[in-house]
Amino acid sequence: MSPSVSRRQFTAASLASSVMAASASIATAQDATPAATPVPDGPDAAGRVAAAVDQIPALAQGYIDRTGLPGLGVGVVFQDQVIFAGGFGEREVGTGNTVDAETVFQLASVSKPLSSTVIASIVGDGEVSWDTRMVDIDPSFALSDPWVTANVTIADLFSHRSGLADHAGDLLEDLGGNREEILHRLRYLEPEYPFRAGYAYTNFGLTAAAVAAAGAVGQSFEDLADDVLFGPLGMNDSSFRFSDYASRENRALLHVQQDGEWVQAFERQPDAQTPAGGASSSVRDMAQWIRLQLGQGMVDGTQVIDAGALGMTHLAHAISNMPDPPYNQVPGFYGLGWNVGYDPDGSVNLSHSGAFALGAATAVFLRPGQGLGVVVLTNGYPLGVAQSLSLDFLDLALYGDIRFDYLPILGNILEAQSAPPYGDAIQVPPDDPAPPLALDAYLGSYANDFFGDLEITFEDDETLSMRLGPAGMIFPLTHFNRDVFVYTPTGENGWADSAVTFTIGPDGLASHVVVENLDIHGAGTFTRE
Repeated sequence: MSPSVSRRQFTAASLASSVMAASASIATAQDATPAATPVPDGPDAAGRVAAAVDQIPALAQGYIDRTGLPGLGVGVVFQDQVIFAGGFGEREVGTGNTVDAETVFQLASVSKPLSSTVIASIVGDGEVSWDTRMVDIDPSFALSDPWVTANVTIADLFSHRSGLADHAGDLLEDLGGNREEILHRLRYLEPEYPFRAGYAYTNFGLTAAAVAAAGAVGQSFEDLADDVLFGPLGMNDSSFRFSDYASRENRALLHVQQDGEWVQAFERQPDAQTPAGGASSSVRDMAQWIRLQLGQGMVDGTQVIDAGALGMTHLAHAISNMPDPPYNQVPGFYGLGWNVGYDPDGSVNLSHSGAFALGAATAVFLRPGQGLGVVVLTNGYPLGVAQSLSLDFLDLALYGDIRFDYLPILGNILEAQSAPPYGDAIQVPPDDPAPPLALDAYLGSYANDFFGDLEITFEDDETLSMRLGPAGMIFPLTHFNRDVFVYTPTGENGWADSAVTFTIGPDGLASHVVVENLDIHGAGTFTRE
């Protein structure tokens, strides 16, 4: 990855961060490395863990020095004890405000296993089950297929096996869609694969399930999380509300690289997809939650979450990564808000990563068989530091030495995934571009069931602009060739310039317009009204 990126180059990596969030990070790393060796145990285990903890400060500072990352926090749990919780670097670059164990970070997709913990609480109480159908708790919810609508369950949506396309709804969020509007419009998206016969990571599918389950007990999801998780565990730094994060003095701000320097340039307001990506927390609080996970729902002698309901989140529910060839490698699995992996000796590992392309990267790894867990929270654009530091620690704790240099492995994966999944229509500029029609031919209002209204108006006498989406965002259009124009998208997924292509009808006016970056799943055609 380039050490110096413009905003356009920077946002081009958001797909990579999504892939990292969707896949078990330890499995992702091992896809490019030899298979893991069996985990040794015996009387030396505690000594290895203690020695690994002693190396955390040097490891953390090493990654800060290596990448320039502003700051990070680390928490470690072993045998039901928090044996490390601390911070390194700065909350905001150049301020001298240091990160500590109570510094609050945005968690991005590490919110998902927190959310499945919240829903496990009411599953354990018998209020709902993981197999409760969505129509039974939210009759307004619908997908495009009526049979799927009638049968899709909470577990289907938490394990990303509903048929919804990869990251369905994220582009509508970029255009200003709120939660209610995005969840309603999911019904207008065609499935990417047959129901329960595939996997595609989808923030708003999981959000729909979490919100509906909380509604079944008469609460908002945010209030439910306070009542059943954050309150009982004393997680006073934690919230599923962006306003709570934004109001905290001891919070880590988001950072990206621009012109070779780390800067605080963006804000990410994720309330639309709160259960999937909207939590904030500190490593002190996250360590308490790790204790709950490793303790089968029990903390300090109190059964906070039913063990059986929580245990279901740790089981494989969908194949998230089928290796090629499949006969000599272990596939990756997804549970309920967790990536689930299995070592050659059969022991389970649980993990999840999170990333905001606007400047945050997080990771959590659990080894239940060893009673060991580590969480790393960072306040910088995803480079693989959170995962690499976690894997370094686990190698030291489990094997006594660091087996791989994980950062370039993960960096290569990120770089390979960094090209935007659109742009073909404007990739090669023509030597002699054809002029557009008279601009009046393109003016007018167009509609799309999922993305809403699109209006083409004059920016000035010689330039068109496009008003798009629920928030009516305005984008100037630059002519490219004949009926093709170019605009620059915005938000987490605004990775690069996109084509806007008009189809001219027999009356000489544009009848349709395809917005290329919105069409990656075939839903980007707008029809003249």
